[in-house]
Amino acid sequence: MTERWSRDQVLALAPDAASQKAASGVSAPRKWSAMGVNGSALWGECAGSGSKPYQACVDLSEPAYRCSCPSRKFPCKHALGLLLLWSADGVPPAAEMAPWAAEWFAQRAARAEKAAEKKAEPSAAKPDDGRARQREERVTAGLAELERWLSDQVAGGLSDARQTGLAEWSDLAKRLVDAQAPGLAGTFSGLTRVFRDENWPGRLLGEYAMVHLLAVAHRRAAELPGDLRETVRQRVGYQVAKETVLALPPIRDEWQVIALRDEERDRLLSRRVWLHGRATGRVALVLSFAPPGQPLDASLVLGTRVDADVSYYPGAAPLRALIADRYGAAVPARAPASGVSVEGVPRVIADVLTRDPWTESWPLVITGARVGRDGGEWRLLGDSGQGLRLHPSAGDPWKLVAVSGGRPVTVAVEWTPDGLRPLTTWDENDEVVVL
Repeated sequence: MTERWSRDQVLALAPDAASQKAASGVSAPRKWSAMGVNGSALWGECAGSGSKPYQACVDLSEPAYRCSCPSRKFPCKHALGLLLLWSADGVPPAAEMAPWAAEWFAQRAARAEKAAEKKAEPSAAKPDDGRARQREERVTAGLAELERWLSDQVAGGLSDARQTGLAEWSDLAKRLVDAQAPGLAGTFSGLTRVFRDENWPGRLLGEYAMVHLLAVAHRRAAELPGDLRETVRQRVGYQVAKETVLALPPIRDEWQVIALRDEERDRLLSRRVWLHGRATGRVALVLSFAPPGQPLDASLVLGTRVDADVSYYPGAAPLRALIADRYGAAVPARAPASGVSVEGVPRVIADVLTRDPWTESWPLVITGARVGRDGGEWRLLGDSGQGLRLHPSAGDPWKLVAVSGGRPVTVAVEWTPDGLRPLTTWDENDEVVVL
């Protein structure tokens, strides 16, 4: 029998706040019939507005969902409501599955078998050397133009950037897309954020310096170590195929899901899931994307841990990764992840930036941290009194204050150059809490 999840873990799977509220409304036992749980299989029938109940089932090992309702949200409120009922020990164990649930699980098993067979087949695809060479030439020409543009900007001064920057950056981003360097194009698309800083000229000059460093690194890529060369190429915008990543040697560990965040940008949904290796202490970021209305990958559940192989994308400071193979179902993580002290954070970040100076985000688990104010800013404070300021977007972290109750806590955060974004913490019962 799969160990039950907490209510917060279930609600973290919801695609939005409205789904969380709706799921709570259908989680009452009186709404459900023909329920059961058997190993990693969970199913039940929920009374709806029609004459026939909605049939919902969940594969707890991934998790995966199926419901006969017409909702476009995934998971729907019925699947979430069934999970909430199960998390509250409201679903009885059953020796046999309902026939409709057994059919769905059989279909999933057949698809998994076919996928395994396909994965074992050797790939017949061959790289198109001519197309790759053509792209290299276009990128090189585009970055040469970028270097000239940056030189002109510095020579002419930055005083007019507030008036002319937006139009120039937009035009430059389009030219970089045409040059097949979308990574650098995205950098210019988001540069307006520098104007929020009182010392925006210094901030803008720093951004230009990092872009110039990347352009020069690409021009001199043949002189770089292999892992740094891969980092430069990915920052510029070269994609690494999933097949290439999965062919690299994986790292097996018990990976704890320490945080999860969904975002919408340019009409594309993204899910960022942060993992922490129990034995290795390594962190990993698993990304998934979907257009609006389509489901995001929900196979990694906050507050659980899974014995799995993780394959990292190549680079000097590898972070993004893929789950290669799993060795059993996920189970609840009954303790906070291990981490570093507040005082140890600068050393960790210095090491990351030494290897990849373009890093703008890095997950950390900080132990023994107190939350408090210092000089009008919210900070995480260590035993020595040293503090790390929180990101302005964190606002007033009252939830973290309430959970900690003034005691030292373990906090999962996202480091950025502008401060730490609190992601999750663990309460006095070692239950994960989303911040």
